[in-house]
Amino acid sequence: MAKKKTAGGTPATVALDTAGVPFTLHEYAHDPAAASYGAEAAEAMGVPPDRVFKTLLAEADGALAVAVVPVSGQLDLKALAAALGTKRAVMADPAAAERSTGYVVGGISPLGQRRRLRTVVDSGALAHPTVFVSAGKRGAEVELAPADLVRLTAALTAPIARG
Repeated sequence: MAKKKTAGGTPATVALDTAGVPFTLHEYAHDPAAASYGAEAAEAMGVPPDRVFKTLLAEADGALAVAVVPVSGQLDLKALAAALGTKRAVMADPAAAERSTGYVVGGISPLGQRRRLRTVVDSGALAHPTVFVSAGKRGAEVELAPADLVRLTAALTAPIARG
């Protein structure tokens, strides 16, 4: 995978460039009527859904946290709370997620967020040579090594996905 410079890119691609991390940008025509952003991305790129990861924000004991799980599954909020060492976690309000990250829902990337939040990447990501996460806008994904994703987000890894 070659490092691709993305002049004028999103905060996610700028963060990858700045860190010198190799990645590939994949863009596709986003359909605003798509029922699932992640499933749409997997289908548009012809990639198995277990390699495409969605970025979800949750509130854990009053603080926002990021969960990165495969689009083929769902976030297990109890497992996320356990990974974070909190009593419980609930999905964050979409408006709060957008304000905190600087991205719009459906285009929230775990990379280049406005504020660094505690992040947990589902441990299933480590089984793949590369994974896909949002590039910071709808219709764009970055492909990178899961170890680079974990390192750049200072993430914990834990089994937080189910299904």
